[in-house]
Amino acid sequence: MNGPDRLEYRAMLYTSLLQTASGPMQAGDHPNRLLLASLLAGQRSGMGCLPAQLGLEAADFQQLWLDYFPHAGLPTSRPAAVPDRVPEWDELYQFLLDHRAGQQPVEAWMATILTTACAGRDHLWQDLGLASRGELSQLIALNFPALAQANQGDMKWKKFIYRQLCAREGIYVCPAPSCNACADRPQCFGPEC
Repeated sequence: MNGPDRLEYRAMLYTSLLQTASGPMQAGDHPNRLLLASLLAGQRSGMGCLPAQLGLEAADFQQLWLDYFPHAGLPTSRPAAVPDRVPEWDELYQFLLDHRAGQQPVEAWMATILTTACAGRDHLWQDLGLASRGELSQLIALNFPALAQANQGDMKWKKFIYRQLCAREGIYVCPAPSCNACADRPQCFGPEC
């Protein structure tokens, strides 16, 4: 599927998922429902690096689905490459949990999804299969508000998260795992690297 066709398919999946999940979208729809629909539409249309259940355990994925898309049928699992797990997976996951908004299950699910996507080779919003960086910023602001507030320089999210994690560990030169292969590397890093 080429770029325009893939984008059209993604948009159709997103709209369909929201319509079948809870009827016509209401003004009061929870913002995570919209973000999760975007993640799922991106993953289902072959964008990003997330596996079929977004990196979640089967029981967690099923609960997420029931909580946010109760009227839509649970999708059948389709084969998808599982990204390599980053060596610092546990530390990164815990770092995100330490910045969660509260104690809602969705925040832990989002921490798993973000940590899984950090193994990807593109910008984090692309690895997540989201439609834009703005959606990622919204996801982080909603679920990890302290991180959103700390990113005052609007640094790329994967780089920012890794920099914060490394600073917490006392390491001060710390690119994200895919930064060396990124085409936008000169925009993110100065002469320090």
